[in-house]
Amino acid sequence: MSLMAGFSRVDVTPLMGIGISGYYVPRTASGVLDPLEANVLALRCGDESLLLIALDNCGLAPTAVYGDCRRHIAAATGVAEDHVFLSCTHTHTSPAWGEADEASRAYTAWLEARLADAAGLALEDLRPARLGVGRGTAPGVAFVRRFRMKDGSIRTNPGVNNPDILCPIGSVDEEVGVLRFEREGGGGIALVHFGNHPDTVGGCNLSADWPGFLRRRVEQALPGVRCLFFNGAQGDVNHVKVHPAPGDMNDLAMDFDDVARGYGHARHMGNVVAGGVLQAWDKVHWQSADRLAGCVRTIKVPANLPAPEALPLARRYEALHRAGRDDEIPFEGMELTTVVAEAERMLRLEHGPEAFEMPLTGAAIGDVALIGLPGEPFTGIGRALKQAPGWEMVLPCCITNGYEGYFPMAEAYEEGGYEARSSVFAKGVAEQIIDEGSALLSALSRPKEG
Repeated sequence: MSLMAGFSRVDVTPLMGIGISGYYVPRTASGVLDPLEANVLALRCGDESLLLIALDNCGLAPTAVYGDCRRHIAAATGVAEDHVFLSCTHTHTSPAWGEADEASRAYTAWLEARLADAAGLALEDLRPARLGVGRGTAPGVAFVRRFRMKDGSIRTNPGVNNPDILCPIGSVDEEVGVLRFEREGGGGIALVHFGNHPDTVGGCNLSADWPGFLRRRVEQALPGVRCLFFNGAQGDVNHVKVHPAPGDMNDLAMDFDDVARGYGHARHMGNVVAGGVLQAWDKVHWQSADRLAGCVRTIKVPANLPAPEALPLARRYEALHRAGRDDEIPFEGMELTTVVAEAERMLRLEHGPEAFEMPLTGAAIGDVALIGLPGEPFTGIGRALKQAPGWEMVLPCCITNGYEGYFPMAEAYEEGGYEARSSVFAKGVAEQIIDEGSALLSALSRPKEG
C-alpha cells in the first residue's frame, strides 16, 4: 500500500470585537497583525485515512467543543472520528471559542464549518507521497519559566533581571521534529514539531505569533513546500530569558504580568525554529510509511480538590478580580495571576467532581506516532513519551482534541507555582499521562511478526 498526502490552508481570522483568550484580563480584538490559519494534512494508505489539523488558537475551549468539531468533520468527510487529530498552536493572540457570549458562539459555529471545509480540501489534494523523518535544534528561544527564588519559594515568570532568582527548575527540550512529505507531481509538505508557549506578542491585535512566522519562513526557504506546525510539551516553557545578554531584549518590552513581549521577537523565534527545520530537511531518513492508524483512549484523573479552610480567601480574591479591583489583592504581576487562577480552581471544584475524564489521541504514520494531549503538558511528559519503544519518532502534541488545563509533574505540587496551583488535576496527573500514553503508543505500534 502506498501513502498519499494532501494539504489545505484556510483563513480563520474572526471579526473585530471578539474576545481574546489567554490571560486573566479581558481583551477584545482591535486589529490584525497577521492572519490566523487552520492547516490540514490529510493522509491515506489503503482503506485508512488520517486528518491532522493545526489550528491557530489558544485552545481554551471546553473539550466538548472539540468533540463537536471532530464529529462534524468526520460526518462531512467520511473519515472516522478517532482519526481526526485537532490540535491548537496555543497562540495567546487568538479569539475565544466555545464561550457563552454571542460573538464567540457565532465564531464557534463558523469555525466548525470552516474546519470541515479545510479537511475536505486536503482530502481532494491527496497525491502519492513518501515520508522522511528528521531532527533539528532551535537553541536559545525556549526557557524554563519556573524558578526557585532565594527565599525558597517557587515562582512562574518572576520577571527579567529579578535579583531574587536563584535557579530555574528543569531544562528545556530544544529538538525540532520534522516530517517531510515529498509528493508526486506536487509540492512537498513539512510537518514541524517544537514545544514552547506562543505568548510572545501580547496586546489586542490578532496574530499567529511565532508559529505563523515559522510557517512563512519555511515556505520562503523551501519554494513549493507547505508547512504546518504542531506544538509540543510547553506547559513549563516560554520565550523569556530572565538574565538577558546584550541584544536579547531587542524588540521586547515589559508587559503587565512581568513578561517581556514583542512582535519582532516572535519573528526571531520563528526564524530560529525554521532554522531547525532546514538543518534536517535534506538529510531526512526516508521511511516505509505503509500504514496509518488512529485511536482515542479515555482516562480518568483525580481532581485537585480544595481544602475547605482555603475557600473564604479564594472567594474574596475571585470577587475582587471580577469587580476589577485587582489592586486590592496583595500581589503583583504573575503572582497576582497565580492567586486569581488558584482561587478560580478552588471555587470550580468546591463541590467536586472527584475525578475528570479526558481523551488521549494517537495517530500512527508508519513508524512515526503523534500523541495528542488535551491540555498543557510539562516538558517531562514530552521527554518520557518520546522514549516510547518501537517508534522512529514520537511527537507529543499539546491541546489536542480538548483542553483541560495544566499537567504538572508530581514535584511541582510540592514546589508550587502558577501551573500546579491552578491545575484542576491532583498530584500524579503527569505520571498517569505518561503511563497511559505509553500504553496507547504500545497498542498503536506496528504488530510484531511471528
